[in-house]
Amino acid sequence: MADDPVVGHNGNNQRLLRLRQGVNSTTLSSSRLSNLKSWNLALTVLHAVQAVVIIVIGGSFAIDITSTFPEGPPGTRVPMPEQLLSVRIGVAIGIFLALAAIDHLVTATVARGVYERDLAGGINRFRWVEYSFSATIMVLLISAYSGITGISALVGITGANVAMILFGWIQERINPPGRTTTNMAPFWFGTVAGIAPWVAIIINIIGSETVPGFVYGIVIAEAVLFFSFALNQWLQYRGVGRWQDYLYGEKVYLVLSLVAKSVLAWFIYFGSLAD
Repeated sequence: MADDPVVGHNGNNQRLLRLRQGVNSTTLSSSRLSNLKSWNLALTVLHAVQAVVIIVIGGSFAIDITSTFPEGPPGTRVPMPEQLLSVRIGVAIGIFLALAAIDHLVTATVARGVYERDLAGGINRFRWVEYSFSATIMVLLISAYSGITGISALVGITGANVAMILFGWIQERINPPGRTTTNMAPFWFGTVAGIAPWVAIIINIIGSETVPGFVYGIVIAEAVLFFSFALNQWLQYRGVGRWQDYLYGEKVYLVLSLVAKSVLAWFIYFGSLAD
């Protein structure tokens, strides 16, 4: 990676972070990095405020997670599901919003140097770690509101969603800037893994006799937003238009993260938590 000296935003001589020429090549100047820091700080506040508000006003509504353990050999009649634990929905929403706030705060402050060096290498490891937790909590909530509350099914959905996100990390890891060819295999493997939870959700929605209108809203809106993340990555790695600039795709990720989390939080609040 080539770099050139420039005067940074703090007045000291700094180095210009430059992506190698080739696919997704761009220059990460001090002004662009400073702008990105401002974005992350703003998103920290937006996520944190929503997390606190939802926890405070979310009430005590909870959804029971159930278990159905076999009581005999294969083929034995399955017993009725039993309550295994209760999940307070307001707290769960607060957690995924707080995780996003922490991620943005860390990348704007104590880990800013690592974050910016990663961006120069066409990767953001912090994004994938945060998504592994926050996006998985989100899809579990969507599943629960679709009637999928069995612990075994939720464990499987967790594994599929985390696998999808980690494949996204591998996609960035093996396709650095300046490459002459692009390997899209991790992207497509992740797509297959990521579709599985949504197939389960749709099956449950179709099979249910009564589904509240806001649940349809959640499923449709979040499905569109979840797959917009995949579209953003595909556009990055195909170098389409403005997505040739890795930082443009990074900002799209930031916007999608805020919108997806906010939409889910307030859909659930007004649908089931508000008095």
